[in-house]
Amino acid sequence: HVQLVESGGDSVQAGGSLRLSCEVSGFLMRGACMAWYRQVPGKERELVADTDTDGTRNYDDSVRGRFTISKDSAKDTLYLQMDSLKPEDTAMYYCAARHCSEYKYNYWGQGTQVTVS
Repeated sequence: HVQLVESGGDSVQAGGSLRLSCEVSGFLMRGACMAWYRQVPGKERELVADTDTDGTRNYDDSVRGRFTISKDSAKDTLYLQMDSLKPEDTAMYYCAARHCSEYKYNYWGQGTQVTVS
């Protein structure tokens, strides 16, 4: 049974920082492609950052230079370090995982709320 559990969401002031965590169980992170998405009410879920097995990282233009995605396979945890937060970063943030041979993300967490004011 695959489970992804996010944590670390909070309310912060603009310019502040947060680190989101996603603990993974029932799924081998070592061979996985993983990502962070975010969604605000009334809008589609959007990709924030992703990483694959060779360490390649991709970022949405809106967060590049401010956010850093990383994973610790020994701890089965994916992270999103968010610095210089802006009000427009306010959203529910979701962790996602897939086997890199697959196209769609099959596994999702329940989300953690980030509010920037």
